[in-house]
Amino acid sequence: MTPASQGRAKGAALVAEVGPRLEKVFGRPGQRRHGSALDVLVGGVLSQNTSDVNSARAFDALMDRFGDYPAIADARASAIAAAIRSGGLARVKAPRLKRMLQDIRKRVPDMDLDGLLRGMSDEQARRHLTSIHGVGIKTASVVLLFAMKRPVFPVDTHVHRVSRRLGLIGPRVSREKAHAALEAIIPPGERHALHVNLIRHGRETCHARRPECPRCALEDVCPSAGTTG
Repeated sequence: MTPASQGRAKGAALVAEVGPRLEKVFGRPGQRRHGSALDVLVGGVLSQNTSDVNSARAFDALMDRFGDYPAIADARASAIAAAIRSGGLARVKAPRLKRMLQDIRKRVPDMDLDGLLRGMSDEQARRHLTSIHGVGIKTASVVLLFAMKRPVFPVDTHVHRVSRRLGLIGPRVSREKAHAALEAIIPPGERHALHVNLIRHGRETCHARRPECPRCALEDVCPSAGTTG
């Protein structure tokens, strides 16, 4: 067995330990669609640097004001910003939304992004999404997991931090490269549940600063336990 394959086997064994423990704490989340691919893409932009409550409020206001995505793509950035003001950073997010939607419409005139993605493999769909203006690998993976129910594994800041502390990925593995590294050791059927529960664990226990190691369900299998201030 090569060192690389040994590392993957060790990581897979740790995943098999971590997943059930987190489910004892948080339960096993059910997988459901969170709207269309466009809904999730737009929601991703609106969620940047704000709370879930504020981003949801901004999304509702956006759709109430314009009604559909072609209308948003045609609107002035200033009008979009006025609609999404409740989500914060409206002047930054509005031109991003407009350009992203215009880029999608050039590729898919009817803006049926779901229909286009259904005919693609996971990797083809991820490559297509990341070629859209303003869409990175994390956002593309979120769209595939939550809009298309594909077995991919998005890596956000919480998942990245907790995975590094647990040793599921190396300390120098970037968030971008962590997607492939973690998908190599997490079974497809476990990716949704583990993604959701790692985020909850990162928010509630394994904080960026002062993680609460003494009450952590993973303390005895975490090589970083007690070492992060």
